Amino acid sequence: MENTLYYGDNLDILRRYIPDNSIDLIYLDPPFKSDQNYNILFKEKNGTDSVAQIKIFEDTWHWDKKAEETYVEITEKVPKRVADLVIALRKFLGSNDMMAYLVMMVIRLVELHRVLKDTASIYLHCDPTASHYLKLVMDAVFEAKNFRNEIIWHYRTGNIAKKQFQRKHDIILFYSKTETNIFTPQELKEYYAQLYGPQFRPSFKGRKHGKDKYGEYRISFVDDVWDISAVFTLSKEHLDYPTQKPERLLERIIKASSKEGGLILDPFCGCGTSIAVAEKLKRKWIGIDITHLAISLMRHRLMDTFGDKTKHEVIGEPVDLKGAEALAKQDPYQFEWWALGLVGARPAESEKKKGKDKGIDGYIYFYDEPQKTKKIFIQVKSGHVNPAQIRDLRGVVEREQAQIGAFITFQRPTHGMRTEAISAGFYKSPGWNKDYPRIQILTIKELLEGKRIDYPPKTSITYKKAEKFKMETSEQLDLHEKEPEVKIIKK
Repeated sequence: MENTLYYGDNLDILRRYIPDNSIDLIYLDPPFKSDQNYNILFKEKNGTDSVAQIKIFEDTWHWDKKAEETYVEITEKVPKRVADLVIALRKFLGSNDMMAYLVMMVIRLVELHRVLKDTASIYLHCDPTASHYLKLVMDAVFEAKNFRNEIIWHYRTGNIAKKQFQRKHDIILFYSKTETNIFTPQELKEYYAQLYGPQFRPSFKGRKHGKDKYGEYRISFVDDVWDISAVFTLSKEHLDYPTQKPERLLERIIKASSKEGGLILDPFCGCGTSIAVAEKLKRKWIGIDITHLAISLMRHRLMDTFGDKTKHEVIGEPVDLKGAEALAKQDPYQFEWWALGLVGARPAESEKKKGKDKGIDGYIYFYDEPQKTKKIFIQVKSGHVNPAQIRDLRGVVEREQAQIGAFITFQRPTHGMRTEAISAGFYKSPGWNKDYPRIQILTIKELLEGKRIDYPPKTSITYKKAEKFKMETSEQLDLHEKEPEVKIIKK
C-alpha cells in the first residue's frame, strides 16, 4: 500500500484498498471548473449525462443518474448529521452542478475520515466558488470542534479584473480527526528593515533572532495567510500541468502535520506535487487519479526527480492484453491515454478540444541536432485497422513536417499495412548518422513486452523534466528542516 499510485475512481480505490485508521495526513485538491460563470452552477439540469467522473480539462460535475444514486446512498448510510446537511443543501440549491459537486465530495470525505488515524489531519484545497459549502460539509463530516484553520493561500499572477477586485487567493480548510492531532509550528524569518524601515534598531529581549546576508531578523511563526508564489511558466518546477501547485505549499503542510516516515494520501494527485514533496521529506505516500495522463506524468516526474533511488508500484493499469482489452471497451478515451503513456507520448487533446484534430492522438518531441526540435506523431487504434490508415498517417507526417509517425494497434498489422509503412522510407538523423523508419507500426502486445518507438536515443523532451533531487543523509535533512523559512516584506 505504501508508495503506490492507483489508477481509478478514488471512491472505489479508498473502499477497496485503504484500511481504517491507516493514514497520517491527507491533502486533496479536487478539480472544479472555477473559471466558468458562477451562476451556471446553480442552473437546474435534468439531463442524463454520463457519470460525473473528472477528466483533466473537463472538470465540471453534472447532476445525473450517478449523482442521484450517490445522494440516496448518503441519505441512507452516512452519519445522520452529514445526511441532514446534504438534504438541506439540496432543498436550497436544487439539482444542479454545484449540488452534484457537493454530493460527490461528501461521499469521498466520509471515506477519507474513515482512513485517517486519530492523530491525523486533512487539508482540503478549494477556491471561493465552493469553499463556503465545503466548510459546512467538513464541519459535518469531521465535526466543527476539529476545525483548525481556514488558510488563505495568496499568490500573484498577471491577470487584471475589470469589474471586480482581482481574485488572488485559494482557500485550504485544515481539520484534524480528533483533538490529538500532530502539529509542528513552522518558523519564519522576518527582517526588521523590511518591517519597520532601515533606521529601526530592534530590541532582542524575549525573541529568537539573528543576522544573515539580508540583515537582522526575528523568528516568528507561520500564520494562516500564506504568501507563496504560484508555479509560473519559467519556474524550474513547472511541468505544463494546468492545476499544478508549488512544492513550497506542500512542504509547509507536510512538515506541519506529519512526521518522517508517516503515510501521506492525495486522492486527486494530478501531476503529483504532494507525492514528490512527500518523497523528498522522507514520508511514505499514496496517490490516486482517475486519468492515465496524470499517472503517466507522475511516473515521469518520479523518475526524473529521484531516478532509481525510489521504488513505487502502480495499481489499476493494464499489465496484459486482457486488461488492455477491458480498458478499451470500458473507456476508449482512457485506453488511448494509457497506450500513449507506454511510449512516453503526450496526448494531443488541446488540439482536439479546439476543433483542430489533424489525425494525431499524441506526440513526442525530440532533438538530435542543436536548437532544432523534431516531432513524432502517434495514432492509437483499438478497433479494425487497414492499409488506408497507414497512408493517412504518412500524409499527416508529411503535411505537418514531422520526422516519424507511429501507429499503435491491438490487431496484428496486415501485409498491406507493413508494405505501406516500408514505402514511407526512413528518417536519417543528422546527429546520430542513423536511419529510423519514418512510419512504424507497434502492437499493444509488443508494447507490453517492452518494444518502443525507434528514434534517436535519450533525446525526448515531450514532458518537461522535473528538477533532479539530491538525496540527503538523515543528518543533512534534520539540519535542513530546522532552518526557518524566509519572509522578505517589501514596503
